[in-house]
Amino acid sequence: MSHIISIVNQKGGVGKTTTTINMGAQLASNGYKVLIVDADPQGNATSGLGLYGDSFEATTYDVLVGKKTIDHAIQETYIEGLYIIPANPNLAGAEIDLSTMIGREFKLKEALSSSTHDYILIDCPPALGLLSINALTASEYVLIPVQAEYYALEGLSQLLNVIQRVREGVNAQLEILGVIITMYDKRTSLSEQVLSEIKKHFGEKVFNATIPRNIRLAEAPSFGKTIFDHDKWSKGARAYKQLTKEVIDRVGK
Repeated sequence: MSHIISIVNQKGGVGKTTTTINMGAQLASNGYKVLIVDADPQGNATSGLGLYGDSFEATTYDVLVGKKTIDHAIQETYIEGLYIIPANPNLAGAEIDLSTMIGREFKLKEALSSSTHDYILIDCPPALGLLSINALTASEYVLIPVQAEYYALEGLSQLLNVIQRVREGVNAQLEILGVIITMYDKRTSLSEQVLSEIKKHFGEKVFNATIPRNIRLAEAPSFGKTIFDHDKWSKGARAYKQLTKEVIDRVGK
C-alpha cells in the first residue's frame, strides 16, 4: 500500500514544489518507488523535473475527470525510481468539470487506488479548492511548508480548518505528518521568531530540519533538476536529506 502525502499550503511561494521534487528524489535515492502527482495548473513540479510541453498522452486533468487512468499518465523522470503524473494549464478547468460530478472529492483517490508506488507525493496548488480537497481526501498524511516570514501564520488556521473538515467528512485517517520551515535564515531574528511561534502552535509536529534561504535551491528548477543534481554539497541539499530521513522515520512509526 502506498504512503500518500499531500504537500499543501494555500499561500504561494512557500516551497511546496521545491519540497515535493527534492523529497521525491531523495526517497527514490533511498530505494523507494516514488510517484509525484502534479496537482497545480502551473505545472512547476513537471517543469522542475525537466518535463515540458503539451505532448503528454495524459495529465493530472485527464486522470481527475476520468478520461485516462494513471497508467496512461505516469511519466518517467531522469531519476531512477521517480515518476510523475504531469500537469499543464488544462488542469485549471478541472475545478469546473469536477463541480458537477457525483463523488467529486474522491476522484483522485479512486485514480490512485491501483498504484504500486511506495510513496505518492501530491504537489497541491496555492488554493483550497477542489484540487486540494481531492488531494487531502486521497492522502494518508499532510506535510505543510511554512515560510519563515512575518505573515507565516496567516491563513494557516483556514488550512487547519479545511483539514479538520476533510477528516470529519471524507477521510478520517488524514494526519498532519509535520510542518517544515522554508526559506529559513538563522542569521535573522525574524526567522527565529517565526520558528518559535510555529513550535508553539504545532509542537513536535515541526520537523527538526529547516530549509534554508539558498540560491542553489532557487536556481535548480530553471535547469529542470533537483538540488541533488544541481549542487549536492549545498545547504539546501543537506536540508532536504535531513527532512526526508525524518519523513521516513515518521511514516515508519
